[in-house]
Amino acid sequence: MEAAAKQAVGSKYVLESMKYAQGKTWEVVQRLAQQVRPGMLESEASALCKGVLGEMGMDRIWHPVLVRFGANTLKKFNERSDGDPRLDDNDIFFVDLGVVWDQHEGDAGATFVVGSDAEMKACAEAAKTVFDEVEQHWRSSGAGGIALYDFAAQRAEALGWRLNLDIKGHRVSDFPHAIYKAGNLGDFADCPDAGLWILEIQLAHPTKPFGAFYEDLLV
Repeated sequence: MEAAAKQAVGSKYVLESMKYAQGKTWEVVQRLAQQVRPGMLESEASALCKGVLGEMGMDRIWHPVLVRFGANTLKKFNERSDGDPRLDDNDIFFVDLGVVWDQHEGDAGATFVVGSDAEMKACAEAAKTVFDEVEQHWRSSGAGGIALYDFAAQRAEALGWRLNLDIKGHRVSDFPHAIYKAGNLGDFADCPDAGLWILEIQLAHPTKPFGAFYEDLLV
């Protein structure tokens, strides 16, 4: 019963609408990433993102727009950025968006690199690689959320990165998902149902002040 309660949905919930919200949110992430340039302030990129969201006709934002530059890519969701950094010619940034489309919650995030820093590129690629491996493990094994994050930590370490286990994924649904109080995916013992959970992967370089982030809907 506890697992069922944590995966409850509202009266508006439709899986295809979740997929629609997923696709629209990714469209914004990609459009914004194409417009971010060296010399831009982090705050300017966030404002630009809000403009794109307005142009695309979102219902509303359901969690704050996060664009993190440089060392701020190590920050957790609930931590403020340090200052308002300007993107360097060789730098890393990520975008994390939570947006309602057609009364359903989209949540997507990815990391991008400007310039030619090989370690930054490897970090961004590793975040997506670990996500893909964990997603495949979920599909093939039926592992629960706790086991998925154990697996994620193992894969991150094997690739030479540190996984931030304070970032453990979360529920989404028809808006607002918060009424279900399901907790984090990484604390959910059962196998997560499709179309309800966001898998988040946040990596850190073992010695340098930057990291990478990737998240998407398990569907």
